[in-house]
Amino acid sequence: MTQHTASGFQRILVGMDFSASSRAALQAARTRFPGATLCLVHVTDARVTAAPDLMGGVTPAMPDPALLHTMENADASRMDREAQPGEDTMQLVGDPVTGILDAARTWGADLIVVGTHAQGMLEHFFLGSTAEKIVARSPLPVLTVRAGSQ
Repeated sequence: MTQHTASGFQRILVGMDFSASSRAALQAARTRFPGATLCLVHVTDARVTAAPDLMGGVTPAMPDPALLHTMENADASRMDREAQPGEDTMQLVGDPVTGILDAARTWGADLIVVGTHAQGMLEHFFLGSTAEKIVARSPLPVLTVRAGSQ
């Protein structure tokens, strides 16, 4: 088990989707855990090429390689703008929940910080919350941050 110093957690993974809430999560990690090593992780959601089906789920489709490549390049540029010197970054493709949890394990994080989004009831019913799923599945502590809640 990782030892924590008096200043708190030392290896903090921050999930980034470039929303106001993920920027709030990043700011919270930077200010609440000074001296910690941060790793910003963005997962390009490969499900964007899936089509909704009539039963409320999605029908998998083969990801369009050109679309995924374009999205990855755009996401890499955004990540470069968010990261500060000394912060690690990871960019993955796939399911955001699995990607963040796998990245936290691989990188050796001792805390995950993610933003939460306000969702409508219907959207939450069909999609659920990424942050909620990370909290439910993570073996590590998870700090959730809502934009404007710092």
